[in-house]
Formats: sequence, C-alpha cells, structure tokens
Amino acid sequence: MSLLERMIDFSHEKDLTVEELIQRIKNYHKEVDEPLITKAYEFAAHAHRHQKRSSGEPYIIHPLNVSATLAKLKMDEETIVAGLLHDVVEDCDITPEEIEREFSNSIAQIVVGLTKISKIEFKSQLESQAENFRKMVVAMAKDLRVIIVKLADRMHNMRTLQYVSIAKQKKIAQETLDIYVPLASRLGINSLKGELEDLCLRYLHPDSYYRLAEKVAMKKDDRENYIANTVSLIKEKLDEYMVESQVSGRPKNFYSIYKKMKKREVDFEQIQDLLAFRIIVTSITDCYKSLGIIHSYFTPVPGRFKDYIAIPKVNNYQSLHSTVMGPKGERIEIQIRTWEMHEVAEKGIAAHWKYKEHGSTLAGQKRLDWINELVEFNQALDSNTEFMDVVKNDLDMGGVFIFTPTGDVKELRFGATPLDFAYAVHTEVGNRCVGAKVNGKIVPLKYRLKSGDSVEILTSKNQTPTRDWLKIVKTSRARTKIRQHLSKLERDAGIDIGRQMLENALRVHQKNIKTLEKCGDLKIALDYLNLKELDELFFQLSAGNLNTKSVLSCIPSLKDSLKEKTLEGENFELYSDKIKNQAKGIASRDNAVIVEGIDDVEVRLGRCCNPIPGDNIFGFITKGRGITIHNANCNRIAELDQSRRVFVEWNPAYQQKHSVSIKVITHDKPGILSHLSKQINNMGINIKSALARSMPDAKGNFIFEVEVKDYSDLMRLVSMVESNEEVIAVSRT
Repeated sequence: MSLLERMIDFSHEKDLTVEELIQRIKNYHKEVDEPLITKAYEFAAHAHRHQKRSSGEPYIIHPLNVSATLAKLKMDEETIVAGLLHDVVEDCDITPEEIEREFSNSIAQIVVGLTKISKIEFKSQLESQAENFRKMVVAMAKDLRVIIVKLADRMHNMRTLQYVSIAKQKKIAQETLDIYVPLASRLGINSLKGELEDLCLRYLHPDSYYRLAEKVAMKKDDRENYIANTVSLIKEKLDEYMVESQVSGRPKNFYSIYKKMKKREVDFEQIQDLLAFRIIVTSITDCYKSLGIIHSYFTPVPGRFKDYIAIPKVNNYQSLHSTVMGPKGERIEIQIRTWEMHEVAEKGIAAHWKYKEHGSTLAGQKRLDWINELVEFNQALDSNTEFMDVVKNDLDMGGVFIFTPTGDVKELRFGATPLDFAYAVHTEVGNRCVGAKVNGKIVPLKYRLKSGDSVEILTSKNQTPTRDWLKIVKTSRARTKIRQHLSKLERDAGIDIGRQMLENALRVHQKNIKTLEKCGDLKIALDYLNLKELDELFFQLSAGNLNTKSVLSCIPSLKDSLKEKTLEGENFELYSDKIKNQAKGIASRDNAVIVEGIDDVEVRLGRCCNPIPGDNIFGFITKGRGITIHNANCNRIAELDQSRRVFVEWNPAYQQKHSVSIKVITHDKPGILSHLSKQINNMGINIKSALARSMPDAKGNFIFEVEVKDYSDLMRLVSMVESNEEVIAVSRT
C-alpha cells in the first residue's frame, strides 16, 4: 500500500532532523536546494536556541515538524523555508528586513503574514473574533501559502496540546474547530481536516472521545477481518472485469461518528455505516465501470449516491460516493476515484502547485474565488458581527448543486432560493430578478432549491432589490449584494435630497450651488464642517445630521444676508423636520408603511403610481395632509419639491392586500378572458374588476384590477399570465 493511498500521518516526530526533512523533499522534488533548507534550519535553531516548548523539548522541534507537514503536502521550498522560520519574527529579535536580506522577499512576506495571524487571539467575544479574522483574510489574500503554513502550525500544536492547561486546551480546540477545520475543508486538505476534527473532539468532549475509542477498540479484530475480507471481495470482482485498481478500507474518523450520533440522537451501537472503502483506479472511465460492478454485486442504498466527478465540490474535490449493503448486511460507504483525484482529495489546493522548470516558484499562485469574496466582504461590511456571520456561512461546505439553463453548475448552501442562485450567477442578474423557473415551472422567489434543479432566472430592467429580499436569501453573497445596493440607492437618493434642500435655501438669498462652487465659498464651508466633498455635505443634510441654517452660516458671502433675513420657508422646514422625526419607527399592524409618532400624521398611498409592498418608495410631506407615498419610479416625482422628501419603509406586519392593475395584450381568441380570469382566481388572487376590448389588429386588450399581498405576489401573477402562449405582453399600469 503506497504512502499516497493512506491518510497522511501528521504525528509528532520528536527525533526529526533537517537531513530527514531534506530527504523527504527530494522524494517529490529532485532538485531541492539543500543549502537553502539547511541555512533556514540553522537560522531558526540559532534564533530559538534559548527557548523550550511546554513539553520541555527544544523549540526547534516545532518548526521542524511544521515543515515536515508541509513536505507531506508536497509544498514548494519557499513554503517549507517559511515553515522553519515562521516564529522567528514573533518570538525572537528578528526583523522582516533581515529575513528578506538572508532569504527572499516572498519568504519574508509569508513569515510576516504568519506573524500577524499568530498574534490573533480568538476570544469569546464575537466582535474580537471577527476583527481578528479580518486580518487573516487579508493575509490569505496576499499569499494563500500563509494559511497553509498556519494550518501545519496548528496541526502540530494540536498534536502536542496535552502539555498545556485544560482551559487552554479547550480554548485552542474550539478555535480550531470553528475556524481552522472549515478552512482546511475549503482548501480541500481533507487529510488535515480529518485529523484536526478528531483532535478537537479529544479535548472538547474527552468523555465521548475515549468512550468511542473504547467501543471501536473492542471490535478491532472483527472489524479488521471484515475490512480484509471485503477488500479482497471487491478486488476480486474488479479483477474479473480487468479493472486495474487499489482497494483499501478503514473505519470512519471519530468526529464523523460523533456527529452522526448527535444528529440522529442514537447510541454508537445503532450507527451502521461506520466503515468506508476506497477504490482508486487509473481513469474516469474505470471509475464509472467500477461503480457499475459494485452496484451489480452489492445492493445500493436508495438516495445515498453522489457524483462529485461530474459535479466537483467548490474545493475541486472529485469522487463517486455510494452507500451499499455489504457482506453480512452491513452498510458500507464506497468512494471511487482516480489517483489524481485522490491526491487532490488528500492535499487539496496544495496538489495543484507544481515546481516550474527553474526554481520553486508556485506555478499555480492564484487566489480561490471564495477568498476573493471574503476580501470583498471585508471591504464592504462595517459591522464585525455581520462579517463573522458571512465568514461562518461562507465556510459552510454543505450545499446543493444547481444547474443553469446552459448546463453549468452552481453550488449553494442548503435552503438556498432562486434569488440566491441569481446572485451566484451575477450581481446584476440578482438585482434585476423578478421571478424564476425551476425545472420549467414558475416558482416563488422563496422556493427552496434541491440538488439537480435546473433554474432559469427571469429579469426586468425596471426591477431593483427591496428590503424584503433580505428575508428570502440564505447566502452571504446575496445578502451582502442586496444590502450594498440598498445602501447605494439610499445614499444616492439622500444626496439628491440634500442638494435640493440646499438649493432651496440658497434661492431665498438669490444664490445657487454652482455660483458658490466657482467663487470657492462652498470649499470654505466644507473645510469648516470637516467634510471632504459636496456629496457628503448633501448626504448629511438629508440624513438630518446637518441643517441648512448651519451650512449657510459657514458660507462667507451669506453672513450679512443671514443677519437681515429670516428664511421664508423656516416655519415649513420646522414642520418638515418634525414629520421626518416622526417617520422613523415601527408602525402598528394597521399601517402599510413604517410611521411612528402622533396620531394626526396622515399617510396616503399615491394614486398616480399605486405602490405596493416590495416597491421602492419615498414619502413626500404635504402640509396639512401628512405624507403621501410614491413609487420610486413614479412619473410625478420630478414635479415634487425634493426638500419635502422623506424616507419611509413598508411595514412587514401589515397583512391587508393592495389593489394594482395589470394590462394584458393577447391574440384575440374566443374564451381568452374566461381562461385568464380562471387562472388568476386559481392562484388565490381576487379580481376586483376587468376591462376587455378587441383591437382592430386582431389583438385583445385587457386591464385587470387585482388584489395582491406584495410585489413578489404581483410578479408571480405576471409570470403565470406571461406563460400562456396567447399572451403577447403583460405590464403594470
């Protein structure tokens, strides 16, 4: 049995030497730079010469073991050298400049990145953990090798965790399970992931760990005989069909068994699929041929087959997985893969890094998409709590595989909706999404997708995200993109409002923004208010953080005018400010929009645009008549005084339905009105009125006034009506 076929052994090696390390590197890289490795070892040994580990061993044993782990993953020389040097900046009087001078800039950068991560202490407070993890994301983005060295460092620390206090054991183990295990999984380094999981279980739940170890050991002889007999049987069947293969079997790791027991709420004795067998063949064709042979001899368990060859996981893992009824009626899991797939499964991203013809520069130095996304989230999100939610969701590998109409595959997390899928395709597809077809049928945006679903996204250039979408989506990407868009819309609208507010105030003094920009007065005002640009001034005005009077007082050319005049619209501005302050809370169930305050504030929905929940809306203050709500796309908005504009939101607690009209153009066929009316009623949507007339060009023109709950309800109706082959166009009126 080859070394590659077995799980890589990451055990602590207390007698490891640099000569043995160099020999291991030579096994996969013949032209290893021995003097460089030796120099790095001697440099680290000298730097750590006065230090001991908690076990009492010389400290240099730790970086040697870290580098040995990197060699087992077949990493390049620079990474292994960085492994030897990874603690010298943090623990010794060594500077990054000295490492760069003695070795190279890239090695120094890896060590610097590791030093920043090493200073991270994941505390119980979520805010602290999130802030520290942001530093790790930045380090990963610069060079992915940083986190691979850190994983090797963590593996050796976990292997020697017995020498620290119980409190520290639990703290480090929990941190490893929360962050480093998912990272190893996302990088596809399953060999590291499996060992780290078992070590975490050992220190977090020692009673469960040792009880499992005892129960597994009690059946050791029986299990080993069963594995040997089953391996022999599988090999015999494959040989009959001339399939060149290597077959092995093993018990599943303790943490995997522990999770099954917890999930199913059963004892160890009730867990059946405890054994996993692996078939490694030479080609993809032989993978599927082997699967056919296995299924013809062993009965497959329904619903327990996964094809990760045709649809690889996001970390590039490929294999066929099938659970079958093995000898003696035992459930066994069988994995079938090629040797190349096996190397990727064991070493993950490290398996793709090969040496170039000259030197040991990484040929595959390319950041993974999910790391790029984490960097993007890191830049876009201000809240540490929100960022940590994104991280935990993004590291969650469990998901569903969804097909695009062209046959491409997207992996999403469990519970994902068509809206999540739309944002996975492209941000603009998500922003313009009005509906979806799953396997050819119209479904609501909140529909939960299942593996194998084929999804087509319906879009409209007039659609934009709404806050209600945040309740629908499950993925971090979708949620972040929606929030970014809403934030931009609110900021852009606020800037427009603030600009108009200032223009209105300046008009009283026969001034305007353009004139004051030219003479430099606005620049003086910005400096006085400690603002960098006019857009920020406008936004602060609309947000209520500044008022026009205070801004005007900072404009030199208006000081005399301000002493002589009282703003004509001051009384109305006071009224406007009063209403704005009242329009910021949570309404009762009787109000369609969020308005809080005194009872005499009247709120009306504009008849000109007839907004419904899900539409982007704005309120306009009308003196004596409270606030009128308009759709953001309303044709009348340009006519209205922007200084009277206020932000309002739909009230999610409001349950009543809203009237809206749709115009339907069809081919003029007998019975079409009856057919459409019946379809609409079958959807549970009430038709308040219907107008129909035949056009001279043999077309039918219908206007239905219907009652819908919100915008998604309307789009569901529109999509259904559009699906009729007689229908030419559907529009909202």
